[in-house]
Amino acid sequence: MKAYFWHSAVLLGMAVATIVAQDDLKVDCGRDSVTLRWGAAQSQMDTSLLRLGGCYPSSISAGEAMFQVELSDCNFRRLVTGDTLMYMNELTYMSGPKAQLRSFSHPVVCAYERPADWAPRIFDPVFHTYGQGDLVFHMELMKDDFSGPHLSREYPLGSFIYISAAVEQMVHQPLLLLLEECVATTTPELQSEGPVHPIITKGCLVASKTSNSKFEPRQKASEIRLSLQAFKFAVGKEVYIHCNLLAWDPSGLDTSKKACHYVKGHGWVLIDDPYHSTLCGCCDSSCESRKMRGIASGQHGITKNAGLIGPLVVTDNYRPEKIASEPEASCDSWEVGSHLPCMPDSVV
Repeated sequence: MKAYFWHSAVLLGMAVATIVAQDDLKVDCGRDSVTLRWGAAQSQMDTSLLRLGGCYPSSISAGEAMFQVELSDCNFRRLVTGDTLMYMNELTYMSGPKAQLRSFSHPVVCAYERPADWAPRIFDPVFHTYGQGDLVFHMELMKDDFSGPHLSREYPLGSFIYISAAVEQMVHQPLLLLLEECVATTTPELQSEGPVHPIITKGCLVASKTSNSKFEPRQKASEIRLSLQAFKFAVGKEVYIHCNLLAWDPSGLDTSKKACHYVKGHGWVLIDDPYHSTLCGCCDSSCESRKMRGIASGQHGITKNAGLIGPLVVTDNYRPEKIASEPEASCDSWEVGSHLPCMPDSVV
């Protein structure tokens, strides 16, 4: 292992980016952002599997990945010691179970000279009830590139429903937005006696296990994007998607507070920190909250909000392409995104 040091004159003096790496790595600490470029020496390395904290690469090419992110994003941790202000994170690589190159994690640090008049920003404690009024939640259907709202409410079976959820933060501590639970129903009232189709359970995108549904790479911590493959549920009828939105302390992720999706060939992946995807290990069973000693209830700043999308209509215009890792369905009643086996005459 070699230790590389880069220096750049930014923000109040000299900034130092420090990282331990084997490959061609360059880090540039800017005034409020950092640019990291990784060139893989190993030809078998898939650079799309690199993560900087909770962020995916901004761009990838053959043997190279680049991150261009704000220091306020990607779960950077801030530490003030004496005359130094440091922002710390980890560059991680999550390889597949049979890959030749093993998973690894390297520290990334941007250190700045602390000005004499520097003081931390003051936030309202998110775990006090009086402060929750400053959180504004949004959830809506989006175009395929998430550039704006999707106006049509009809989706052919097997196409993708693009959903964006976000929380606006005024004077709160920076929060991570999660989708705790999502289900599809045929009514706008969740408590009705109609059929219910699970989509997300305890932060696990169960629909990704038997479809191409997935969480999209985060653009910022306060927003989460979902590509949901249209499933065979009440085809031709109005469908509503109900979700519990959760604003959470990024450092307080556990088995019940997370965002996980299933990646074929890799298993369950924690999108905000793939190196700790073991938190997703309960997605095939039952995820319970982890009890932590000495931490009072609500100290991580939980704030819930119920989101509703609909009505939308799934039309039976075409069948989705068969998923390579799944057996071919031999009956018309197979539900895309369902954990149930294909059974004749079971269509809702």
